[in-house]
Amino acid sequence: MADIEKCKRQSSSPAASADVIPVPTSTGHRINASGHVDQLPRQYGLLSICATALVIDNAWVVMGGSVVVSIANGGAPGLLYELLTACVYYGMIGLCLAELASAIPAAGGVYHWASVTPGPRYGRVVGFFAGHIGYWGWLFGWSSLIFIPANMIIQMWAMFHPDFVQQPWHLYVIFLLLTWFCVACVIWCNRFMPFLQTLGLWIVVIGGPVTIIVLAAMPEKHASHAFVWKDFQNVTGWSNGAAFLVGVLNGAYAIGTPDSVTHMAEELPHPRRDLPKAIFAQLLLGSITSFCYAVALMYAITDLDAVVQSPGAFPLAVIYAQATGSRGGTFGLLFIVLVSITLCGIGGAITVGRNLWALAREDAVPFSGVLAQCNERLGCPVAATVANGIIGSAFGAISLGSKVAFNDLAGSFIILTTCSFLLFILPNALNRGRHVPPGPFSLGPRLGPVIHTVTSALIVFFTIVFCLPYALPVTSELMNYNCVIIPGLMLLTALWWFASARKRYRGPRAPWDDDSLDGVGKEEEI
Repeated sequence: MADIEKCKRQSSSPAASADVIPVPTSTGHRINASGHVDQLPRQYGLLSICATALVIDNAWVVMGGSVVVSIANGGAPGLLYELLTACVYYGMIGLCLAELASAIPAAGGVYHWASVTPGPRYGRVVGFFAGHIGYWGWLFGWSSLIFIPANMIIQMWAMFHPDFVQQPWHLYVIFLLLTWFCVACVIWCNRFMPFLQTLGLWIVVIGGPVTIIVLAAMPEKHASHAFVWKDFQNVTGWSNGAAFLVGVLNGAYAIGTPDSVTHMAEELPHPRRDLPKAIFAQLLLGSITSFCYAVALMYAITDLDAVVQSPGAFPLAVIYAQATGSRGGTFGLLFIVLVSITLCGIGGAITVGRNLWALAREDAVPFSGVLAQCNERLGCPVAATVANGIIGSAFGAISLGSKVAFNDLAGSFIILTTCSFLLFILPNALNRGRHVPPGPFSLGPRLGPVIHTVTSALIVFFTIVFCLPYALPVTSELMNYNCVIIPGLMLLTALWWFASARKRYRGPRAPWDDDSLDGVGKEEEI
């Protein structure tokens, strides 16, 4: 038993972070790169992990789900150029993520890296805050994502029932059903997830081009080139420049999940080699598909006022109706989006569940003893996954009393996750990467600090911008409540730190830890 306990907290060395397959110890237990006993099956190959990254991102589908919000910040040109700006922004972030994922592949992801890059003096507290901020960001993001198919189902029903009047509770009931459907799939179907995510990849890859072709070919009349590329229509009350910057949030929401698969590092045989490829595949293909889809979507609009002022639950349906001219065609296109976004929700449940589980393993959250448990027969941290379903269900209730719940949850997702990135990127820039063992993908001693510094500055800048009100003059419906949500979460995290975690929280394994196991359970580099 003593040997097993040692295995659970094996200390680190640069060699231990290598691209490895865990090997049995003298007790038959296996140690992963996080220093814990391997509990999750390493069932994802390169194709399936890339598929998972693309399905969780599903950029073109998410872009369609938030299209009306995007159009307000500059019309069609605003949507397109803001999306491109967000893609460049996240491309910089992706480089930083890929370098650390290649060096230290762990289920904690950003949380683990933020415990390493500041060095031994500050790593423990910085990692703690990064873990909590990142977790809440992902939980908000997953909840906001479930709102998209929930609204879509209501809209698909309303298409064939003209007398239907939507009530807030309709949305919440469907939100609950979808939330727990995703949770159930993650728990009971984990062994099939590589196949399901690969299947989802083909749905995304085929469904996207099919939708683009339909939007381009079927309309009897297309929007003008000036409408799509030139006529900046700003209805926010901000100046055009400010409206553009605030609108980058919408593009960021579509593309902003590059760290999703880093939390699945312990489910890959070769995480150091494969994780950077999955991150780049997601960002590249997500950027291309979302931009091409957005262009086709904008050309399909023949009546912008009808889209913006749509009384329905899902205004994208109005654009599809204008493009196809039939309820059947509109229903078919919406069904493609519904299947894709539901698979995206399942992938999000995987990510946020692994995130909470990784924190609980280090006593970073309340009820860690329960949340750190993993059902090895199911290959899933069941308690953490169920807990996220419960908390997400509570967040969904916001829709009963707030019309801007989606905007606030989406904005919180982007702000919180990028702030958690900042807590490992900025220290790595200041320390010039000296605390991080190099992995197969490295930015190098010269280029690395430059990219990390520029990325840090961009995160600070856009975090401030994304906290601005959505429009002027400010009203209760147009207020950006992230200026309250973010400080509130920081305060709660600080209170938990001083009340309990400061003494109990261990922190993840770091390269400077003293290795006292004399090779017991060492992982073999391949």
